[in-house]
Amino acid sequence: MSVKQDKKNKASLAPVTTERRIKIRHIVPSLVTVFAICAGLTSLRMSIEGNISAALYLIMLAVFLDAADGKIARYLDTASPFGAELDTLADFFNFGIAPGLLIYNAFYHASDYQNLGWLSCLVLAICCALRLARFNVGLSLPPVVGQKDYFVGVPAPALASLALMPVFISLVGWRDLGEHSHVIAIYVIAIALLAVSTVPTFSIKHASVNRNLLPMIAIGSAILVICLMVYPWHTFIFANLMYLGSLPVSYMRERKSRTANP
Repeated sequence: MSVKQDKKNKASLAPVTTERRIKIRHIVPSLVTVFAICAGLTSLRMSIEGNISAALYLIMLAVFLDAADGKIARYLDTASPFGAELDTLADFFNFGIAPGLLIYNAFYHASDYQNLGWLSCLVLAICCALRLARFNVGLSLPPVVGQKDYFVGVPAPALASLALMPVFISLVGWRDLGEHSHVIAIYVIAIALLAVSTVPTFSIKHASVNRNLLPMIAIGSAILVICLMVYPWHTFIFANLMYLGSLPVSYMRERKSRTANP
């Protein structure tokens, strides 16, 4: 056998390797989600160390990154099942586990209601997981007429913000709020149950406004950003109250829409 033929036979026996390359833009949304997980983990560390303000800022950063990764994926046309699963895991930790432990470290670490406080944290985490699982299953189901403008139950980011309301209130000056630990636990459990309820809530994704209102919306957004920078906790309290006030409105509108389109 010639040397040339021998080399050819060895080459045919060598394993075939194929190089798989992807564009950088395909991993950008997943990187943003990873940053959100890092924010949630660091928030947990800050709450354990007693730095409640920093822990809250990091959870709010996770809320912003959660909104950003989906927008980036749609803008770059890089949505994928992997990114969706990673986003769900990040949401469960950032909006189900981290807020609950922050509330526990803020109010129940040295309280006589430790067991009740821990129960409320467990309920919050479990309801968040159930809410996310139901949302993922709903993506594979045919859409219901008139329901695309609404979420079923409170979404995970709003759940975290609402559950943290007692912490916001304590930071604006109500220092003795921790003396009402049993009330805080009941409130957290009630908010958690809203997440797994069937109450329709407004979805900003499909909201539309009159083009003539764009200048007013721009001015309002600028005012909101300024308020978040100057009075962050007051602004979050106001936003939470506005959201809770919108629940009866969304319920009535969705019910009316469903009646009109049976």
